[in-house]
Amino acid sequence: MLEMVRVRSIDVIATTSSPIQARVAQPYAELKRRVEAAGLMNKRPGYYVLMLATNAILFGGTLWLLTLVQSVWATALVAAALGVVSGQLGFQLHDSGHRQMFPSRRLNTVVGIATGNGLLGMSHGWWVDKHNRHHGNPNHVDLDPDIDIGVIAYSEEQAVAKRGFARWVVRHQAGLFFVLILGLAWTMHLKSVQFLVSTRDRLRWVEAGALCFHALAFPALLVLIVGPWRALLVIVLQKCVGGFYLASVFAPNHKGMPQIEKGEELDFLRSQVLTSRNVRSNPITDLLYGSLNYQIEHHLFPTMPRCNIRRAHKIVRDYCAELGVPYHETSIYRSYREILSFLHEVGAPLRTAPA
Repeated sequence: MLEMVRVRSIDVIATTSSPIQARVAQPYAELKRRVEAAGLMNKRPGYYVLMLATNAILFGGTLWLLTLVQSVWATALVAAALGVVSGQLGFQLHDSGHRQMFPSRRLNTVVGIATGNGLLGMSHGWWVDKHNRHHGNPNHVDLDPDIDIGVIAYSEEQAVAKRGFARWVVRHQAGLFFVLILGLAWTMHLKSVQFLVSTRDRLRWVEAGALCFHALAFPALLVLIVGPWRALLVIVLQKCVGGFYLASVFAPNHKGMPQIEKGEELDFLRSQVLTSRNVRSNPITDLLYGSLNYQIEHHLFPTMPRCNIRRAHKIVRDYCAELGVPYHETSIYRSYREILSFLHEVGAPLRTAPA
């Protein structure tokens, strides 16, 4: 018996009578068994201690470089480098939020609050809450918070609902995409404050204190180092470059991949694999993407340490081939081409509508 599951523009046929499906009653359970047998779910605290130390040195080193430069252009260059380091700290926050780093939940939380609230000015609790909802419902039109973002539209329904300036932006969103993502860090700051005002989480006041510390201490330190006007330049460039970097990494993960409509259901493995896109790996992309270029593997095993995910890649890809589950992996260039084509298509109804 064939069960046809409609996921946006892709038809996925699940054959419950096939030999593979008969042998593997629970597809994800069998995959998890193989991954665990390879030891890939074991924590790697030594790796993360080294990573934390490296990122701390890079962050402190860029601040130290600011004390050495005098010209505006040199300051801008160092500020951009600080933005890239902030992006790496964003991956560090991501890993701590998934409890990839250490067996202790408390230690992961401490790292997350210190990194997010203290160094980046972004709420660890807000990130974990939003990101967990995304992982539970990737590309679900009603339940995924990552496809209901600001002025960008991810469906024709969202596009036609826009009004005013947002409607003009969506009409041209493919061309404006790389400009729009410059604002990601500023949006994260705003969402963090809104979250801490409304939440009743037990760590609310700890997070609020750490966020206030960042808001006061970081600008004060920059003013002390480079003076008020160059400090303002550093902050603006750091936030824009850091936000651009993170958004450039996050965007290929799911944008332009199949969306799950309300009322549609897929098993866990298919809901994660079909809605995710991998970017082909090499040591440089693994570093620049914080290993999030293995988005399929990350969604299937979000608590897996980052340094193990490359080895999991072959296991997952081969298993999907056994089941006949489409596994999408492409180049960096092709991933952005797919994203921009998708955004252009979504905005088409607004470009053809009467003025």
